[in-house]
Amino acid sequence: MEKIAKILRADKRHLAELEKRMAEVTGKKGVFEKIDQGNKSLMEDRLLTLGVSREADAKEIYDALISKIEADDHRVSEILGGPVCHSREDCDKVASTALRLAGNPKGFFIKHEKAREFLLKEPPANTMKFLGYDSAEKMLASENLTEIYASLRFIEGNEWLNSKFFKQYETLKPGDFEEREVRVIALDYKWAKTAGQFVVKKKHNISHLKELGIVFIIPVTLGISGEILRMFALIMHYLNEIPFYSDIARKMSGEKNFSEKYISLLRGDVSEKEPEKNEKVSWLVVQRYLAKDDENDWRLFYPHINPEAIHWEKAEKSLSLLGAGKDSFEKELSFWNGLNWVGDYFRDESGVPVLVSFDLVDTVMSLVKEKEMVKYLYHHQEALWNKIFSEYMGEENLEKYARDYLLKGYFEV
Repeated sequence: MEKIAKILRADKRHLAELEKRMAEVTGKKGVFEKIDQGNKSLMEDRLLTLGVSREADAKEIYDALISKIEADDHRVSEILGGPVCHSREDCDKVASTALRLAGNPKGFFIKHEKAREFLLKEPPANTMKFLGYDSAEKMLASENLTEIYASLRFIEGNEWLNSKFFKQYETLKPGDFEEREVRVIALDYKWAKTAGQFVVKKKHNISHLKELGIVFIIPVTLGISGEILRMFALIMHYLNEIPFYSDIARKMSGEKNFSEKYISLLRGDVSEKEPEKNEKVSWLVVQRYLAKDDENDWRLFYPHINPEAIHWEKAEKSLSLLGAGKDSFEKELSFWNGLNWVGDYFRDESGVPVLVSFDLVDTVMSLVKEKEMVKYLYHHQEALWNKIFSEYMGEENLEKYARDYLLKGYFEV
């Protein structure tokens, strides 16, 4: 209990109360001890694979994980045929492989004619200027609708997007949506220059449009080690995230205030108010990584589940699927399976205990920071909260509760 509380930066008394209530409801006892032992077992197994002693310091373990990422990046690149991030053709090859592994998912998305209508009513001035058009009609007659929508994310400012363009979404009705396949597209080379700042800020060249069912790849490279692995994993993450949100949108299509709820989904709203206390345990559904904005946000220390961590876990599993039948690659890439909630304290060179995350995404993001000891821990911590819930309620219920209560923001057990 003390170890897990320290990793989560949570009050162990609150965790003890949670343990007591969840045990009463489910009849499961010793769950925290089971998680602690599972964490220890998985770490020891992976450290043995890495050839690193359990007594090693934090820097040695961190470096071994980084080296593993770099080696696996080469493996992923080889499987994908050695793609180059700034080649549109290579991006298309990566996209087709990702879609195949994801099972070519479908979803409930805004009709293209409605999307076109929004652009005509609120023409994107900066985008038209960049492309050399004096009207939205001329632009849409010659340009790809989906690419125009993607460009809004990195050409038009947030103020215009939120106060003008997305304001139109308040008029959306279920009839403005249709069922179609999720697509992964590589943008035309012409967008690369103007998207450069967006890519540098995001630290990757992948983004998505939930409302249109699109994952888009900007054909530029950051020149950072591990780029292909990170690119593929992020595409797989979005291919899990988009259908998840689409399922929620489809389910609420028969409810009142459809557009208001849909906009809330797209914004990633999270409950601002702490649930009232009673004999039950309240679990928040936190659909964003709040620690990116404020690592001391109170909701991070409150019992919660996080859909993002679910999508990342599925993306990590897809790596071993990518390596299936490829000599030793499947075994090598399956190294990361089940590690998203794993981590522990190891002493640094000064003897001070520091938390090391074994999570793939935390490790990749640390690599993006050029091997500085920058602590990316929030993926691991959020996955650990999910692990606690799923040990009591089951993995199927983890995703079900995340989907069913995302808009409400919390549920009680």
